Amino acid sequence: MQLCLFLIGAPAEQAPLDEPALRHGAATIEGLDRLIVHEPTGARVDPRIAPADDTPSCMLQWYFDDLARLEAACERDGPVQRALQAASVIPAAQSFAQQVMAVRTLRTSQPDVTQRCSYLVAYEGIAEDFNAWLMHYLKHHPPLMLQLPALRELEIYTRIDSTSGLPFARANAMQRNKVVFDDEAALADALASPVRDAMRRDFHAFPPFTGATPHFAMRSIYGNLASH
Repeated sequence: MQLCLFLIGAPAEQAPLDEPALRHGAATIEGLDRLIVHEPTGARVDPRIAPADDTPSCMLQWYFDDLARLEAACERDGPVQRALQAASVIPAAQSFAQQVMAVRTLRTSQPDVTQRCSYLVAYEGIAEDFNAWLMHYLKHHPPLMLQLPALRELEIYTRIDSTSGLPFARANAMQRNKVVFDDEAALADALASPVRDAMRRDFHAFPPFTGATPHFAMRSIYGNLASH
C-alpha cells in the first residue's frame, strides 16, 4: 500500500509555488513515486455545496512506496524541505499543514497524464465509533463514487502515525478522498448527476460523527517520478 504526505497550503495569500523548481527539487527524493500539485480552480462546480471560504492556496501530494523513506524525506532540513525552498517557499509553521495517510486506490490514472481536475474531501472530525464508521464508508460509498460519469481516478486515504521534522502543524483528518476528472466541466457534470444524489443519501446514513467535511475543487498538475 502506498503512503501519501499531504501538505495543505494555508488559505491566506502567499507567494506562488515555482512548480517546475519544485519538481526538479523532488526528482531525486529517495522513494518518491509521484508528486501532484493541486491549485484552486475558483469555479463553482458543486450545486449542492458552496465553495469553502478556507480553500487551501495549494495542496501537495507526495506519494511514497515505503514509510521509512517517507519519514527520511521529511526530516528537518531534509529533501522535502529543500524542495520547497527551491520552489520559493519559505517553510514556516503557518504556511502548510501536514498529514501522512495510507492510500487505497480504487481507480488508477494513466501514467502519462499531466493535468486533470480533482475534488478533494476531508472528514476532519471524530466518529463515535471509528471502526464502524470506516466499515460503513468503505462498503457503501466507493461503489457509488465509482459510478460517477467520466470518473478517471478514485483514492481514499486513512490516517497513520509517522515522524516528521517538517516545521508545519499537523492535520488530523480521520479520512480523505479524491475523485478525479479530465477537466472542470466533467467534474461539474458528475456532481450534477443522479449518482451525486445517491452519495448524499449515503452521507446522511453514515454512523454518527462530528466535524467539518470541506470539499475543494482543484486543478491538478502531475509529476510522475521513477522510484529510486
